[in-house]
Amino acid sequence: MSSATRASTSSGKGDTKRSDDKQRDIRLTNLVAARSVADAIRTSLGPKGMDKMITDSGGDVIITNDGATILSKMEVRHPAAKMLVELSKSQDIEAGDGTTSVVVIAGALLEKAEELLEKGIHPMALSDAWKLAAAKSCSILRGMSYPVQLRDKSQLIKSAVTSLSSKVVSQYSNLLAPLAVDAVMHVIDEKSTNVDLREIRVVTRLGDTIENTELINGLVFNQEASKGAGGPTRIENPRIALVQFQISPPKTDMENQLVVGNQQEIDRIARDEKKYILNIVKKILKCKCNVILLQKSILRDAVNILGAHYLAKKNIMVIKDIERDEMSFIARSLGCKPVASPDHLTEDKLGFAQLAEEVYTSGGRIVKITGVANPGKTVSILVRGSNNLVLEEAERSLHDALCVVRSLVKERSIIAGGGAPETQVSVQLAKYAETLGGLDAYCVQAFADALEVIPYTLAENAGLNPIKIFTKLRKAHSAANNAQKDFGIDIKKGDISDMYKNDVIQPLLVNLNAINLATEFVRMILKVDDIITTR
Repeated sequence: MSSATRASTSSGKGDTKRSDDKQRDIRLTNLVAARSVADAIRTSLGPKGMDKMITDSGGDVIITNDGATILSKMEVRHPAAKMLVELSKSQDIEAGDGTTSVVVIAGALLEKAEELLEKGIHPMALSDAWKLAAAKSCSILRGMSYPVQLRDKSQLIKSAVTSLSSKVVSQYSNLLAPLAVDAVMHVIDEKSTNVDLREIRVVTRLGDTIENTELINGLVFNQEASKGAGGPTRIENPRIALVQFQISPPKTDMENQLVVGNQQEIDRIARDEKKYILNIVKKILKCKCNVILLQKSILRDAVNILGAHYLAKKNIMVIKDIERDEMSFIARSLGCKPVASPDHLTEDKLGFAQLAEEVYTSGGRIVKITGVANPGKTVSILVRGSNNLVLEEAERSLHDALCVVRSLVKERSIIAGGGAPETQVSVQLAKYAETLGGLDAYCVQAFADALEVIPYTLAENAGLNPIKIFTKLRKAHSAANNAQKDFGIDIKKGDISDMYKNDVIQPLLVNLNAINLATEFVRMILKVDDIITTR
């Protein structure tokens, strides 16, 4: 071989070596960045997990231990770490609960991946083996689950209570859990396979305590009734119109102006204005409507003083400033139709109820409409709280409880909590790994070891001895015939016990999603060998 050929060959090998080093460095950087985010919220896992105080540049403060909320508020720069934030959002959208668990599992898998890559295992071989492990994990979880009937309300409530046990408002779980179950059951039927949470409207109002939170079969508005002209605040047997037109005189375009030269012209404009509004009021009276819900207008006043005066004289209640995006929900709730013009207002477009009244609360006045004649499959929840921090956390916790019940509608199976499913999967995967040969066995065993992070962290966050508790737990799960498959960490006793018998249960979908999403995320990170920035 000539010297030139040898030189080019050695140069080529050198380029490959440099390329391999670069790929390894980028992979390592991605793993470390994502792990650092996972470690930041690991202390928030479980009922005894710590809360995070999040402050923004405006000085607003949020106190929460919800994984999705913490990550969404964090300012993350690294692309791999941003992917972890998206992972938590995916879990929140799909299952609603387990947002901290999915990130902690992903962090543990990343740590194991780093160790295996250091030992020279190829990323693609590791990725394929972990895909196999995730599929096996899901079959193990299904094997240890219990079917649940939607008619069995107590099981649904227990699952919601488990979800709320780790929240700031956990002491109110016995109130919020049945409320969440009732709300979901109101908007679905027996054959439903999903729940549209947009049919459940959560209204927050400062004042009182969370104990005063209530489910309203009807509608509740944060606005008070418009009574500047002495309008009514209580109407029995209301006939409700949902209107999108304004009860005020039209305005000129922004570029135009009207110049009035003398008193006669001013009087004529006033007469025309009065005539215009009276014409609208007559059309409202013609359809015998006595409650008007007015859409918010940005071009002009929804109702002016003159319009409010005429409506008040005719004993018509007006609730204004209804947001555009609420119109569809209100129409479905009351069985009425939105009306865009006074000419189209007819009796068949009205909604009917038993009572519309303004109610005084310590945080201000609200309007309730109850006893709807043709109710849609919608429901409203009025959440109360003594301060904004508690109120916002109660709303987030209630959303998680609603999502847990939705998970049971989608996948009608429950599973024991308290780290029991992760320990069972870890033990069974280790046995499965022994039946495999070669590299796959080694990688599946690492996957099984990574899942131990959940029970270990639960014990650690509860102030227990994690090594002692987890060793005891693993021994229980290794028993013959899976007799103790539901054993988990009982935080109250500081020991292990049967979590299913202790009513610590959760939807199967939460665990299935957490393992699948965490595995997909890590496999995606492993396949990245370069970061290219563009302008």
